[in-house]
Amino acid sequence: MSRFVPLALAVLLGCLIGAGVVWAAKGTGFHAQSEMPANAQSAGAAMSSSADQPALLSNADWPTDAPTPEQVIYAQSDLLDREIATLKPRTPGKVNLYAIVFAGDGSENVFRNEAEYFDKLFSRRLGANGHVIVLENNPASLTTRPLATWSNLEDALDAVAATMDLRQDILLLYFTTHGSEDHTLLVDMDPLPLDQIGATDLPGILAEHPFKYKVVIVNACYSGGFIPPLQGPDTMIITAARADRSSFGCGEQSELTWFGHAFLVDALNRTDEFRQAFQFASKQVAAWEKRDNYEASDPQISEGSGIAAQLAKWRHGFEPGHAVSFAPAAAVSAGAAQ
Repeated sequence: MSRFVPLALAVLLGCLIGAGVVWAAKGTGFHAQSEMPANAQSAGAAMSSSADQPALLSNADWPTDAPTPEQVIYAQSDLLDREIATLKPRTPGKVNLYAIVFAGDGSENVFRNEAEYFDKLFSRRLGANGHVIVLENNPASLTTRPLATWSNLEDALDAVAATMDLRQDILLLYFTTHGSEDHTLLVDMDPLPLDQIGATDLPGILAEHPFKYKVVIVNACYSGGFIPPLQGPDTMIITAARADRSSFGCGEQSELTWFGHAFLVDALNRTDEFRQAFQFASKQVAAWEKRDNYEASDPQISEGSGIAAQLAKWRHGFEPGHAVSFAPAAAVSAGAAQ
C-alpha cells in the first residue's frame, strides 16, 4: 500500500480544505459493536457500512475550538516526538513489556476511553510505567495525543524497538476500533484521509521491525481474522470475536466495549496472566450476550510456546499494583462539535 508523507498530505489537505471538502478513503462493511451491558451503561448501536467508493466529506463536524485539519497533520511529528519522549529506558535484569495502544475510530468516545484506561492500567498496575505509547483518534485529544494512523504506528514501533532489548523484551499492541467482515480495522478521523489497516497489512508492518516476542490484542468485530497471518511460536494473539462474528459495546452511550470492559477492567485487575484474563473475559462477555439474546462473539486466543514462557518471565519481574478503577476520559471541551 502506498504511504502518504506528512508534508505532501498536508499540502493536499490545504488545497482540499480551501475548497471546503477533502477526499477520505473509507473502508467497506464496518459494523458497530452493538451495546454495553446494563452494568456498564449499555445502549444499542445499529450496524452500519460505508460506501465502496471514496466520498467527499466536509469538515462541518470538526471541533470548532480545535486546530484545522491541516494544522493537525503538520503537528503530528511534534506530538509523536512528545509521546515518544515519555518512554523510559528498560529496567535491566528482567523482561520488560512495552505497549502501543491504537484507538482507531475518532467518531466514538468509547475507543478513546479504552486507550486512556489501558495506559493507566498498564502503567499503574502491570509494571509498564513509562513503557506505553498512546495513539488515538478523537476530537478531544487532537492537541494532546498523536493520531492513530499507519504512519504513526510505524514510527512508534521504531521508537519502542530502539528502547527495548529485542532479544528478551515483549511488545504488546492493543487495537480498539470497528472491524469489517473482510478483516480490516477502521482508521478514521474525518475529514482526514487515513489508510486502513487490514489483517494482511499488520504482519508486514511488524516484519519491518525486529521484534521477537509479541502480544497482539485486536478488539473489533470480525477480529479473529487477524489470527492466521500473525500466528507464530513467539506471538500471542487475542481477539474480541471470531473471524465471522461481531463483537459488542460501542455507541454514543457506551463508555467501554464489552470485551474491553471484561478484559481490561474486570480481568486484568484480578490477574496479570493474559490467558487467564482472556478466559475470564470470554465467560463474562458470553454471559452478557446470552442475557441480551445476541449471537455469541466467541473471542479467540492463539498462544505460541515461546511467548508463553517469556510472559511468565515478565510476570516474575514485577509485583502487580492495586486495581485501577475506570472513569471515562474527559469529553471534548465546551463549544466543540463532535
